[in-house]
Amino acid sequence: MAARYFTGKRKVVAFTGGYHGGVLTFHDKPAVNTINDTDFVVIEYNNTAAAIRAIEGDPDVGTVLVEAMQGAAGCILGTEEFLYALQASTRKMGAVLIIDEVLTSRLSPGGLQSTLGLQPDITTLGKYLGGGLAFGALGGRKDIMDVFDPRISRSLPHSGTFNNNTLTMRAGYTGLSCVYTPDKAVTLNRTGEVLLSRLQEICKGTQCCWTGRGSLLASHFTQTGSTDIRSIADLPENEYLKELFWLEMMENNFWTTRRGSIAIILGTPQSELDRFLACVEQFLLRHRDLVALPRRHNHASKF
Repeated sequence: MAARYFTGKRKVVAFTGGYHGGVLTFHDKPAVNTINDTDFVVIEYNNTAAAIRAIEGDPDVGTVLVEAMQGAAGCILGTEEFLYALQASTRKMGAVLIIDEVLTSRLSPGGLQSTLGLQPDITTLGKYLGGGLAFGALGGRKDIMDVFDPRISRSLPHSGTFNNNTLTMRAGYTGLSCVYTPDKAVTLNRTGEVLLSRLQEICKGTQCCWTGRGSLLASHFTQTGSTDIRSIADLPENEYLKELFWLEMMENNFWTTRRGSIAIILGTPQSELDRFLACVEQFLLRHRDLVALPRRHNHASKF
């Protein structure tokens, strides 16, 4: 709403596989419960040329909404070429670039945008930053955020049940200053990168593959086993194997989401990460016939 009010334009470019909350969800088109669904132009994630055409070719586009790494879609990384093209095109056209860091803000002390050197016009945040309490926030360029300034005539109202909740603010401050400090964020995400690399090595030559960054990972079961996943178009998955993996990991006292996502918990001992690796390897051995790549894709599987 702030971006629309600031630019005076209603259309928003969003991307396949994008998830920005229950009423802002996109597949190849807006989900049925997406608000104002006719205002969204849905482009394939990581399709740089199509994104540029959508932003620069329609004078009614005023906003671009994107995750630098898609979470619900399965930790699909945005390429730097793609993300920087979005930034350049929005600046060229005077549109507002919104980067959703509700998940990815945990990937470094300054979020994924700082790691990639991106400068969005608005950033959205939430989840763990509330210190365990309900929380959501946005921030950005002063001239855009001024649309909420009540001292300015015709400013936007921003009332809400959870606004200015001092308990949440105190919990969030304590979490960031005493628990998930910058040093701990760096250490946790370095641990995640090592885990991801080991998982990718274990699963090489099978339908199981892993994507992600830092402490956010996702498993996939595809016909090629390739980690080169650029959008949900690359993810026709074996749902039977996904379900089987989820159930067997639970039997081993590991909780992953049913869709395969993992967020490493702060303080997880290395012994448990090693045990998880062993459980994944045992799963692949136990079901070697099911997880084997089709013959045309079978490259040096150790199973």
